[in-house]
Amino acid sequence: MADLPKTPLLDTVDTPQELRKLAPAQLRQLADELRAETISAVGTTGGHLGSGLGVVELTVAIHYVFNTPDDRLIWDVGHQCYPHKILTGRRDRIRTIRQGGGLSGFTKRSESAYDPFGAAHSSTSISAALGFAIANKLNEAPGKAIAVIGDGAMSAGMAYEAMNNAEAAGNRLVVILNDNDMSIAPPVGGLSAYLARLISSSEYLGLRELAKRFTRKLSRRLTAAAGKAEEFARGMATGGTLFEELGFYYVGPIDGHNLEHLIPVLENVRDSEQGPILIHVVTKKGKGYAPAEAAADKYHGVQKFDVITGAQDKAPPGPPAYTKVFADALLAEAERDPAVCAITAAMPSGTGLDKFQATFPARTFDVGIAEQHAVTFAAGLAAQGMRPFCAIYSTFLQRAYDQVVHDVAIQNLPVRFAIDRAGLVGADGATHAGSFDVTYLASLPNFVVMAAADEVELVHMTHTAAMHDSGPIALRYPRGNGVGLELPKVPERLEIGKGRVVREGKKVAILSLGTRLAEALKAADTLEAKGLSTTVADLRFAKPLDEDLIRRLLTTHEVAVTIEEGAIGGLGAHVLTLASDTGLIDAGLKLRTMRLPDVFQDQDKPEKQYDEAGLNAAHIVDTVLKALRYNEAELADGVRA
Repeated sequence: MADLPKTPLLDTVDTPQELRKLAPAQLRQLADELRAETISAVGTTGGHLGSGLGVVELTVAIHYVFNTPDDRLIWDVGHQCYPHKILTGRRDRIRTIRQGGGLSGFTKRSESAYDPFGAAHSSTSISAALGFAIANKLNEAPGKAIAVIGDGAMSAGMAYEAMNNAEAAGNRLVVILNDNDMSIAPPVGGLSAYLARLISSSEYLGLRELAKRFTRKLSRRLTAAAGKAEEFARGMATGGTLFEELGFYYVGPIDGHNLEHLIPVLENVRDSEQGPILIHVVTKKGKGYAPAEAAADKYHGVQKFDVITGAQDKAPPGPPAYTKVFADALLAEAERDPAVCAITAAMPSGTGLDKFQATFPARTFDVGIAEQHAVTFAAGLAAQGMRPFCAIYSTFLQRAYDQVVHDVAIQNLPVRFAIDRAGLVGADGATHAGSFDVTYLASLPNFVVMAAADEVELVHMTHTAAMHDSGPIALRYPRGNGVGLELPKVPERLEIGKGRVVREGKKVAILSLGTRLAEALKAADTLEAKGLSTTVADLRFAKPLDEDLIRRLLTTHEVAVTIEEGAIGGLGAHVLTLASDTGLIDAGLKLRTMRLPDVFQDQDKPEKQYDEAGLNAAHIVDTVLKALRYNEAELADGVRA
């Protein structure tokens, strides 16, 4: 007789409280259903897939064993949290993930009590979990803090800074190291599982503490010898020596996909008086979905895709992405100049440096998730006569601001910063938006700050940066594709601090920085149709400003508007300061600044984000008309034109 189909379990589990009502023998089926639901949801929306598939069993086990949300579960980065969201009351909205008005693609405090700490940048989880654990300890409140951190995130110094201070948390802190490096084979068979269960058990921990008390009564020499013997034995058996030195009790490695291994270890750790504890879990990114397992990146981030075949939706053909334009331009510079080298912080493909690395491996440095080190390393290279390009997303460069100031700007070292993902970034939302780089760089003495209006300008700016040896220089460019211009065969070295006029007019001046230039030109067309002659300038430089050009435009036009893809304190603030310092404001100048709003914008399509921000052509036109105190009726009658 054929086996009857199993009754679906996921439909009965909307929260961890319901999950904990299941028998341990049912968890395998639940995990399989959770994996299938994750694949189906991401196939509909796109997003991060491989990392979530790798922690399906771990997600089930943690919520089954620990009392979430009272026990605080913190996912490092948060891009692996889709299964977590499905199990914590958000399954009905999981197909809105990364969409406008939908769920965030990362953990978010305002979204659920099960997201106690928002994350999207790496290596923050242990510090945050330590904060929760110590707060509970000080308040004599129950509850543990569990940090799940990937092996890649352990390349950042912040993780070790947190671990070095974690001992005071005691058994309230649990760190789960999710090791999904494909070069490390998961432990196989019963022996490793037995060892993990053994060394996490209360019996072993009790014997170990008894042995410690006994050895304290021995002579100092014998005590040291006994300690070294135990350390060596456990280090050889489990690899835990490093974590022990940082004050953690190490358990592992264990198979992160075997619930029969995970559950008893987590229960032992939950009930242990020892602590803090680090559990080393080995998982496989993309686990359980053949197309992901076979892909080089394990389907880390995907477009919408066909669940059966794994085929992803292809972007329509169009101009090359700004990232590719930069990568090709940098390759050309490196072929010309052997002093050019490139640095990335764990984002070789995201920044386009994988292509550079294939051609110039000895001049390419992926330093891991260590932006602080990347910047100071680049400063050292520059001080020794090299021409380093530090290619880092705008949002990630924020993590190294002290090094930018102290190690680069103060010493006036010619580090070149290639700032990708400048401006709004769509589905990744507020955590990845490149909103602040102009503000935080243009305030620094010695810096040159450029913003490319299109792909041709990006090629020129890459060459300009390569040739600039008198101090630090930054070029910013957005996510997405260029506007379709033919790229120059020979790049131009721009004159530092000089903009360009791309359209001449008499009444209105639009001063643009970056890729809002296209919207500025559209606005100029609309204003011209209303009888308002309009000049459009691409300033190119936020610092130094083209003061001659700006003064000319401000004094020869009835109204001037600045527009940029950055936060308050950027181009507009610097132009206003110039106008104030030179007395132009006293002369009755009509100057308006347009920039990103003073909020953290949620995820949406980029065009909708910029519309919400008020930075499209229609908003420029509206700003001009309000400054002139014109209205559409007057313009239609020709009264004020």
